[in-house]
Amino acid sequence: MSKLKAFIQAARLRTLPLSVSGIIVGCGLADFSTIDLPPDGLLVQFLNPELNLSIFILAILTTIGFQILSNFANDYGDGIKGTDNNRVGEQRLVASGIISPKQMKQAMIITAILTLIVAIALIYQAFGKDNFGYSILFFVLGIASIVAAIKYTVGKNAYGYSGFGDVFVFLFFGWLSVVGSYFLYTKSINWELFLPATTIGLLSIAVLNLNNMRDRIEDAKTNKNTLVVKMGSQKAKLYHYTLIILALICAVTYVQLHYNSPIQYMFLLAFIPLLLNIVTVAKNIIHKELDSELKKVALSTFLFAILFAIFN
Repeated sequence: MSKLKAFIQAARLRTLPLSVSGIIVGCGLADFSTIDLPPDGLLVQFLNPELNLSIFILAILTTIGFQILSNFANDYGDGIKGTDNNRVGEQRLVASGIISPKQMKQAMIITAILTLIVAIALIYQAFGKDNFGYSILFFVLGIASIVAAIKYTVGKNAYGYSGFGDVFVFLFFGWLSVVGSYFLYTKSINWELFLPATTIGLLSIAVLNLNNMRDRIEDAKTNKNTLVVKMGSQKAKLYHYTLIILALICAVTYVQLHYNSPIQYMFLLAFIPLLLNIVTVAKNIIHKELDSELKKVALSTFLFAILFAIFN
């Protein structure tokens, strides 16, 4: 395997649709908040000339950068700690010896620098020279995102090893992603926005929960005390059901508060595979078989984001 191909594999491209879901929702809702639409009108808002596409594109690129950095750090951290020695799913490159720890560490540094440069361009495009306070705030949030991406599995106090991964995924993939991207356009926040942001956050946790359920036995052996390891298999299943049902409730509540037309409920199509996932998890006995469900839930979340952004 060539080094380039190895690093592409380490980037785990299948995780990228999930990472940009919050950006799609936040930017989509920001567009609708500034344009008067007829009650029964249908608008593919990302083609609307009034929407500043550069903010959307830079936000997507920044988020992808953070996600790739997180994936590199996860491969590096778990690899040097031996957590990935018997990992199910995609091959881990540091653990397998295809990429050395030094090479992965260099890739992390380069990715962090490039992502920060794109983030600065995003901040300038959104706020210019007239909103210095906002620029500083988002710069700090960018630094915090880089630190969070690395500290998930890297270091003695990696929060992914102590059961706090769910909290950080919820905050960064859900609230920060949706509310932050909305703020880039509107320079404002309303409480109702936290409903779809919570939906994205909960579904993102659901993906992580499936991952941790799949790896529960090996994680317990290597002292990676994820929430699933702490709760046990059966409680982890109940937790998973709760995440998806609450995500659905939050999305429905937002639509009811802004109801104009039945077409706003198109996002329910994305919940069909998510509800089927609940059935699969309920019947599951061998947790390694849950690996294929990760992709289903991640892509369903991505589909939800697109449908929700277009029709609400």
